[in-house]
Amino acid sequence: MLAVDVVTLFPEIFAPAVALSILGRAQERGLVRIEVHNLLDELEPGKRADDRPYGGGPGMVLRLEPLARVLDRILQSAPSGERREIAVTAAAGKPFRQADAQRFSSLEHLIVVCGHYEGIDERLVELYGAHEYSLGDFVLTGGEIPALAFIDAAVRLVPGVIKAESLSAESFVDGALDAPAYTRPASFRSLDVPPVLLSGDHSRIAAWRREESRRRAAERRPDLADGPEQTP
Repeated sequence: MLAVDVVTLFPEIFAPAVALSILGRAQERGLVRIEVHNLLDELEPGKRADDRPYGGGPGMVLRLEPLARVLDRILQSAPSGERREIAVTAAAGKPFRQADAQRFSSLEHLIVVCGHYEGIDERLVELYGAHEYSLGDFVLTGGEIPALAFIDAAVRLVPGVIKAESLSAESFVDGALDAPAYTRPASFRSLDVPPVLLSGDHSRIAAWRREESRRRAAERRPDLADGPEQTP
């Protein structure tokens, strides 16, 4: 089972998302456990979760002490030697890729710390061996949306959560993108479904989908042309 712990200033954002759809069903079936920790519960009386950055500059920085308290509490109850990673959401982090989702899905314990403001005290990464990940080349107001994306991408790859045959034909498998999909009606506003998909010839359909996958990748994501990403 994959255990996921999330550290956030806004636990309310996670409540509906982790209880619904694939994430909710995965938990009901005992394949995944997701627990959300409110960072505000770790504050000392009269203290804030953030403070001004040393050296000056705009914005605020998440303080180290409350983060360390919640991480220490999570880690104290974790089995020794477990396959674990601490991921921090950060605009300056490494771009999150499908290979990272695959690696997360094979862990026993994933801890996600949601960044905020101008970031988190850099010493968190050094103290806990954490890794910073970015959702993309843009800046969000907080790390909750990236955290949900990382968790969703990983959980759906946990064995038993989704049928294996569905995962084998997705985007980013074998360095391609998913082929175009169509459903009824066969004709709509003078646009027709490609005849090959109506032919019933499964070998021709498979060949068409492979070719369309490669064509899409070449047009939209030429960076995938060298093949699938490798997990570091």
